[in-house]
Formats: sequence, structure tokens, C-alpha cells
Amino acid sequence: MPIQILMPALSPTMTEGNLVRWLKKEGDSVKSGQVLAEIETDKATMEVEAVDEGIIGKILVPEGTDAVKVNEVIALLLEEGEDAGVLASFTPKAVTIAAANTAAAAESHSQETPSQSVAMAATAGASTATSGARILASPVAKRLAEASNIALAAVSGSGPRGRIIKSDVEQALTSGTSSRSSNMPANDTVSPYTDVVLNNMRKVIAKRLVESKQTIPHFYLSVSCEIDALMSLRAQINEKREKKDKVSVNDFVILACAKTLQAVPDANVTFHDTFIRKYANADISVAVALDGGLVTPIIKDAGSKSLSAISATMKSLAEKARAGKLQPEEFQGGSFCISNLGMYGVDQFQAIINPPQACILAVGAGKETVVVKKGEMKIATLMTCTLSVDHRAVDGALGAAFLKKLKELLENPVEMLAG
Repeated sequence: MPIQILMPALSPTMTEGNLVRWLKKEGDSVKSGQVLAEIETDKATMEVEAVDEGIIGKILVPEGTDAVKVNEVIALLLEEGEDAGVLASFTPKAVTIAAANTAAAAESHSQETPSQSVAMAATAGASTATSGARILASPVAKRLAEASNIALAAVSGSGPRGRIIKSDVEQALTSGTSSRSSNMPANDTVSPYTDVVLNNMRKVIAKRLVESKQTIPHFYLSVSCEIDALMSLRAQINEKREKKDKVSVNDFVILACAKTLQAVPDANVTFHDTFIRKYANADISVAVALDGGLVTPIIKDAGSKSLSAISATMKSLAEKARAGKLQPEEFQGGSFCISNLGMYGVDQFQAIINPPQACILAVGAGKETVVVKKGEMKIATLMTCTLSVDHRAVDGALGAAFLKKLKELLENPVEMLAG
């Protein structure tokens, strides 16, 4: 009986993905560990590997197909000794195909006796192109067309299988022969708005954050930290370092949070319906802004790392995140989260908790401020940190204890560097 190859769930939040490209064709032999296809998730584009061996008997979902549901059958694998003739009498379960290059309605296939499913593993991989709804186009070409109000349907593609690439849109712009998008008025005046279709990442962000605000009883605690000593120490550390090796204020914040979680372990938790999970290590998720969304790569066991190691790891993860090359284990999980908008000049904000985590720290900019010390006015650099807390897992007093220790470490950075 043929083995059903299913659309895998490559992240906990994934409900559907785009099948960007098949790296095997019908009739090809497949061995365990070989890459079958590239699939675009809400976080990145992954290379999907096969576990079972056999021959690709039939591809049911063509490359360039968007919004393929998790566990949908995408191909059939013939086992050793099986003839392709068995495919004629075999009906996969729950197959619904919406091909990207056809307007034909999807067919629903009846379910027969379930067959074995192929287990697949994901590794990060860059994809040079993806597809739009019924029109094959690279992400760059899509963005350029949207920004220029160009209708992709009027652009001829020169890429594989007619896929529209950046140069095709640029050619359409210079030639002036392309049609404007349908939201342009008949008199060709500039539209007062542009509708941007949600990508997979933005859909997941919208769903999860609405769920977070509706179901998690947030409360917020803020503290102002005097970071003049930290800034002075940072300047000394960076004085003789090359630019690529310099440490940031955010690196100090990551280390301080990790050390604080070691000192206040009851805050190093995630909330689940029937239990609270406490973690031995401080795995710090750090929000990284991307085009069209954000992702939170994780500094694993940050409390055991040096400041330099944290800085190097964070730079590497941020670079991989922006290139869409994060491994699933590099952004799934985490026991605590940091969102830093200080580099944008934001003084203070309240971040939304990323479930099942129970806390997220929002970090503002360091600003010179007049403060009163022993009855005298002084100038100090203050940085406001706001802790968003899930009251189901962390109470007010515990949240306050966390911020008290965090403030102590940020104001006395030598203490955390000394361990």
C-alpha cells in the first residue's frame, strides 16, 4: 500500500503552509534523509526531509500551491516491490488541492483505509521564490508589484514554470505596458489606499496575540533603572573591539534577565491549562523585527553564557531570522521573552505575552533625566522596563521581586558579569 506523504506541521502554530518547490519528481527514488520539498511556514522556508524510502509514485499537490492544510496528503510513495499500478485503485484520505496555477475548483477525495504516513523532519533553508494566490511570483516581485500598484496578472514571468521574478516587474514598470491593480480608479488617479494581503506570519501573529489578550489576565509592573554604570562599562568593553564584536545594551538586558530568573526561579515558568511548568534554565526569547512580522529566536541557557557569547549568539540568530533560515528549535519554546524598542527612541511600552510564556519584558530607551539624590538634583540615564505578567502563573509580589533583582543587576552590571 502506498505511503502517504503529508503536509507536516513544522511549528506549533502552523495550520497551513505554501508548497514552494518539489526537489523530487515522480519516478525518483527517495532515501531517508533526502530533501523532498521546500515549504514556507509562518516563520521561515524549510527544507523537508523524508524518513521512509521508496519511489515517488504520484505528486498530488504541485509546487507553487498556497495554503496547503497540515496533514493534507501531498504525494504518494511506493514501497519496495510495489508497482505504480496500485495507485489507480488507491484513494488518499482527505485530499483537497488548490493548485496555484489553475482556477479549477478543488476536488474532495473520499477516505479509504488509512495508510502509513511518512514522517518528515524540517531543517531551515532559503528559498529564492514563493507563489502568490494562483499567480507564481517571488516575494520580492510581490512586494515590488504591491508598492507600484502593478497587477501581477498582467506581468509575464521569466522564472521557472513561468514564475514572476523581480526583473519581470521592473521590466513592466519601465515599459509602462502593465495594467494597474484593480483598486486603481478608472481615471488612473492615485488610489487613497493599498490593500496588503496578510502573509502567513502576520496571520499567525494576529491569531495568537488576539488569543493572548482575550484569554490571559495581563498585569503590568514598571521600574526605572539608572544605567550610567552599565553604559560606562559597555564603553570600556567595546573600546578595543571591532564593530562586529561590540556588545549592546540589549546583550546586558538578556544576561540580566537570565541571572534574575536564576535568582527568582518561580518567575521562570510557562502556564498550561492544568499545570505550571518551571524551568531549570533561562531560555530567553528575544523579539526580532522582520519585513511583514517578527520572530523570537531563543538564547538557550543564557544564564550560563558570558556577555560576549550572548552577543555573538544574538547577532547570529538575528541574521538568520532576517534571512528566513532559523531552525525550528531556534525559535520554538523559550521560558521568558524580551522586547526592546529602546533603539527606536520609545520611552516605555507594554508588550503582549507570547503564550504559554508567563512574562515578557518591554525595554525602553535610556534617557538623560534630572533625578534627586540626597536632596540634590543630578543628571542620570534612566531606562524604563515594564514587565507584562500572566496573573495565573505569576503573582504581583513575585513580579515585583523579579523587577527588584533586575534593577539591581542593571544598575550594578559588574555583579552579573562576576556571576
